[in-house]
Order: sequence, then C-alpha cells, then structure tokens
Amino acid sequence: MATSRFDPAPAELLGCRRCPRLVHWREQVARVKRRAYLECEYWGRPLPGFGDPEAPVCLVGLAPGAHGANRTGRMFTGDASGAFLFPALHRCGFSDRPASEGPADGLRLSGLWITSALRCVPPDNVPTRDEIRHCRDWLARDLDGLRGLRVIIGMGQIGHDAVLDLMVSRGAPLVKARHRFAHGAESELPDGTLLLDTYHVSFRNTNSGLLTPAMLDAVLLRARVLAGLPPP
Repeated sequence: MATSRFDPAPAELLGCRRCPRLVHWREQVARVKRRAYLECEYWGRPLPGFGDPEAPVCLVGLAPGAHGANRTGRMFTGDASGAFLFPALHRCGFSDRPASEGPADGLRLSGLWITSALRCVPPDNVPTRDEIRHCRDWLARDLDGLRGLRVIIGMGQIGHDAVLDLMVSRGAPLVKARHRFAHGAESELPDGTLLLDTYHVSFRNTNSGLLTPAMLDAVLLRARVLAGLPPP
C-alpha cells in the first residue's frame, strides 16, 4: 500500500532566501517584535505545512501572519485568523482540540493538511506575483506528498489561484476563467482532485461578517463529504 509520508520541512525550505523583500521583512518583524510579545522568541523563517500526512483534504491559505505564524512557527497560529479557524476545524472533526498554540502543543489534525501559497510573511499581507511563483515549489511538494489527496480547499483568492497556477505551470489543460473563485464554489481539476473555495479567515473578513462560523463549517463539512470522510 502506498504511503504519503514525506518531509514537509526540508532544510532547503527552512533556509530559503529566494525573495529578498520577504527575507528582510520576516526577520525585521522577528527582531523588532510587537510590544505584547517582547519576551517571545519569534520563528522568523519560512513556514512548513503541517497536519495529517495521510490526509485526503488540503487547505491552502495565503501566508503566515506577521505576529501569528511568523512568531509561533505554525500556520494559522497565534492571531485572530487561527482563533477563528481552529474552533471550526475542531467542530468539523479535523482537529482534536479547538485552539492551536504552537508546534509543541500536541495538537493533531486528522484527515487534513494545512499549507499556504506563500511561506514567509509579506509586508501588509500583499505578496508580489514573483514571490508567489518562487514559493510554488513548496506548495507542489506538499500537494505531491499527499498521496491520498482528493479535495483542496482554496482559502481566499490567492490560495485558490496558487493551486490553479501550479497546475497550469505543469502543463495541465486548464482554463483559469472556468474555475472562478467564489465562497463555496466547487470545481474538478484535470488531475481529478476537487477544488473547494472559502473566504479567507482574515480578521477583516470575520469581523465584518463576510465569513461567519456557519459559512466556514459548511465548507469544511462539504470537504469531508467530497473526500469520503465520515461525519464528525
């Protein structure tokens, strides 16, 4: 039986310096710090994906938060985005607990892998096209490593586009205009996987009500159905 075990944090990723602007920013944030976290040792490096290596579902986000994941060393951890996401993952059976504190907290994901289009925090959360392209190899590594992958959740326009652009770069017969981003949208990709969209769990989206807990739960539960996972 094939295994999907792979190393999501190779030395080449953790030491990546392909994007000078991002390297400067992630390290400056880690050095200057926010007042509330002056006593914390910031991660300040590229972020690896994490979760269940046998997962049939992969969530693709945007990038680490400056004082969240760039501080804690785990995606969607340490800021408002994670405070919204992890309770939903717990409610929907993907996480064994409703809060994520950091890589050493013992949290376990089941049926889900979390990764992102960009592995370093960009200034103002706005990456350039080249920066996303430079990170494409790391996204490909995660998706290729998940041998049982059936469903990809594109979180936000950038997460959605990163998946499509990766497939186009590999020569897939894919017309991006036929796979437009919309919350709850579903589309089958040329390799047979399904792309399922959700608005990003950014503070702006959740605070404004653009994305509610019920809306996110609906997408996560739909992902379970599409992936053939049992109800939580």
